[in-house]
Amino acid sequence: MRQCSLLLLLLTALLTHNLHAQDAKWYDGITLHGMAASSFTWNFNTPASGENGYRIFDKKHNSFTPDVFQLAIAKDAENSGDAGFRADVITGMLPMYTASAGMFGSTNIDLLQAYASYVAPIGSGLRLDMGKFTTHMGYELIEGCDGYNDNISRSFLFGYAIPFAHTGLRARYAFSDAVSGMLMVANGWDNAVENNSNKTIGAQLAVAPMEQLSLFANVIHGTEFADNNSDATTVMDFVAVWSLSELLSVGANVDLGSAAGAAAEGEDAAWTGFAGYVRLNLHEQFSLALRGEMFDDTDGLRTGMKQKLTEITVTPEFRPAEQFVIRADLRYDMSDQKVFEDGDSFESVTLENADSQFTFGLQMLFLF
Repeated sequence: MRQCSLLLLLLTALLTHNLHAQDAKWYDGITLHGMAASSFTWNFNTPASGENGYRIFDKKHNSFTPDVFQLAIAKDAENSGDAGFRADVITGMLPMYTASAGMFGSTNIDLLQAYASYVAPIGSGLRLDMGKFTTHMGYELIEGCDGYNDNISRSFLFGYAIPFAHTGLRARYAFSDAVSGMLMVANGWDNAVENNSNKTIGAQLAVAPMEQLSLFANVIHGTEFADNNSDATTVMDFVAVWSLSELLSVGANVDLGSAAGAAAEGEDAAWTGFAGYVRLNLHEQFSLALRGEMFDDTDGLRTGMKQKLTEITVTPEFRPAEQFVIRADLRYDMSDQKVFEDGDSFESVTLENADSQFTFGLQMLFLF
């Protein structure tokens, strides 16, 4: 009699499990998020070309700009044995600057990310992502539903020292709650289609020695020039984020880059930079962010001019409604060369370029 009861319980458990499995649909767990952002920028140099010098995304002077509308659809893979995916489609002006070579080109649409994921049951779970994904390098990011930067404009380091995205395979592993690592093999910098015979490798070591402090050491190494399999480009990138309190957080970013044989007369080219960040959360709805940086393009490879660029940016941010942000950028750029357009100086034979530019930016964004 007891054996019959145990058998009945076992059959009931199996039937319940099968019913639950049948109830699970392939679309269970799929989420949809996104962001909409638009901005306006005024350059007090009033460049006749309408272009702001050495800006990354906020390139247009005296123009309202639909920066980006993003839709991100995903199914998270978090635990061992889980599989998932993510795809980010963006449109607006942003794809004109972020699109990887070999995909949409200079159009107003881009597949910013598209990858499939699997968490292999190894140790705490080895996460594998294959496809196109944004870079692990740098302090700032291409804004989206995952978050936004403290400033509207991007740093010189974001635009000139590191790549935007990679297409390849990456593996992530958490050694503990405080230490994790990532290894990547990819086509290279911002190319969805390989442009030479060699692959680029990347790595990240992330350490959180205390709850408020996160440290990241990143590297990327590979041949990045088309049909060139011998001259390697290497960048080491270091990021620190320290939340001292709910009121104050600080950050730092250092980049050291080199490209073999890319300078004049076949010498190696180099670039270095440093950026510091301060964010003050003065009120539940109001914050103030400050960024200062220096970027030394020693051999002119990254900006097309041997120069030292510096800038300081102040960004007040107001959040009058949930998931909605309105903010302004006051930014002053300087160079040790006269590289900034001043009026119609690019066309005039009597007017000189300026060694600085001052801009005002305004942006509204909504995340969902």
